[in-house]
This record gives sequence, C-alpha cells and structure tokens, in this order.
Amino acid sequence: MKVILLQRVAKLGQMGDVVDVKPGHARNFLLPQQKALTASKANIEAFEGQKAQLEAQNLETKAEAEAMAERLGGQQFVVIRSASDAGALYGSVTTRDASDAATAEGFTVDRKQVVLIAPIKYLGIHEVKVILHPEVEATIEMNVARSPEEAELQAAGKSIQELAAEEEAAAEFEISELFDDLGSAASDDDDAEAPAAAADEEA
Repeated sequence: MKVILLQRVAKLGQMGDVVDVKPGHARNFLLPQQKALTASKANIEAFEGQKAQLEAQNLETKAEAEAMAERLGGQQFVVIRSASDAGALYGSVTTRDASDAATAEGFTVDRKQVVLIAPIKYLGIHEVKVILHPEVEATIEMNVARSPEEAELQAAGKSIQELAAEEEAAAEFEISELFDDLGSAASDDDDAEAPAAAADEEA
C-alpha cells in the first residue's frame, strides 16, 4: 500500500516521500496518527498545496521539541519497586511507569513517546529514550530501587550487588562482634570461677 508521509518516520522516509508499506501498518499506525495519507492523486495534490505550511509547522514543533530535549535529556527519575535480594523485580518497569515518573517531576511525556529496547526487570539505573519529535529524541535514566534511600545510593554510583555485599559484610561483622562479646563474657566467668575453686582446694 502506497502512502505519502506527512512527517519524517524512522526507517520509512522524510516528509513528502511516497513509500510502500504493509496495509496493516498504514491502517493501525500511520493513518490514525496522521503521520501519512494514502497516496491517491488527490491526496498528493493536496499535500503539495499544504507542503510549505506543514514544513513550517514541523520546524516550529521541532524547535519546541529541541527546547524540551535540552531540559529533559540526562534527567534521572526514581521508580520504587519490590524486588528479590538478587535485584530481580516482581514484574517490570513499563513505558507508562517512565511516563508517569517524568510527568510527576513536571515534564509532559506520553507513554507512546517512551522507547524501551527491552523490559526493565532488574534494580539499577537504566537508560531510556524519549521521542519528542520525529527528528528529536532525549535520553533519560530510570533509577529503579526498593526505597528512596536505595535510589540515592544507586545515584551515587553503587550497584545493587555492591549494596548487598556491604549489607552482608556489615551483618557478618555484627555477628563476629557478638561472638567476641560472648567469648569475653565466658572467659570472665572462667576467671571468676578459678579463684573460687583455688579457695575451695585450700580449705
């Protein structure tokens, strides 16, 4: 099915290009989102008549998107999730979660603009792309943690494995300290019993 693109579409072409696409892709994506028109003679003529206006609109929205990308790019958003000790999430972080986290911080991001190369299924900091315009994108970070405190530690550069190792070391240290205390208490008892036993023998 031939369509004429009303804006740049990744992997298809630039505004004004007439391209051949699968009918399902055109019906379900390109036409309803007004990214393209069927390439009939009337539509091509109509596009030519509106081309200058569409290009001007495109430049305007592109400039707005670039301004937004400057503010949004590099931002880190915290998402709190339950996870196992190994860091595996019970579920995954979705495009909606990323959109909601950015919106909560004052950025208007639709979940359809968020691109996840693979589902986020582990704690840690993950890079996520946001498509703000066909020619403009920004990269944000999702800091997925079990608590705000853990998120702060991750933001400071500590991985969940390092945090777990530190917690384990701290627990082992506490246990060894406890045994040392018990050991010294037991030796104190022995020292106290020894003079008593000596006194008994003398008597």
